[in-house]
Amino acid sequence: MSVVVLVINAGSSSIKFAAFGRQPQGAWSRLAHGAIQGIGDAPRLRAWGADEALLDDTAVVLSTDPEQVHDDAWEHVADWLQRHAAGHRLVAVGHRVVHGGSRFAGPTRVTPQVLDALEQLVPLAPLHQPHNLGPIRAVARRHPELPQVAC
Repeated sequence: MSVVVLVINAGSSSIKFAAFGRQPQGAWSRLAHGAIQGIGDAPRLRAWGADEALLDDTAVVLSTDPEQVHDDAWEHVADWLQRHAAGHRLVAVGHRVVHGGSRFAGPTRVTPQVLDALEQLVPLAPLHQPHNLGPIRAVARRHPELPQVAC
């Protein structure tokens, strides 16, 4: 079983992801990548394998509630990853976060205190920060033991 690190870039109209696996010799390689694009319009999940072969191109149904739509999109991504991760063990998740203020200038392990501090920075990037933080919360609910890093 290989270990996998997931990287997420959640925005206002898309959630992009890539899964990287550690090879037996220690090198990391991309196993799959994809996105749900068109959030708020015509959402669609597209994903490709390591060989760039298209693995999925599916319309998805998301909530019409603006407060729920990104959580729904993340759940579609998480379910897709779980179905396609046979033989792999997720060990960490990295997240793109648009604003770390003066306190977080580099990759930072997410704790409840860090998440609260990042939430306080929403006024600095109100169109992006809330969407960046949503998947962090969703991953924590689904896998509370899983290390997450905000970058």
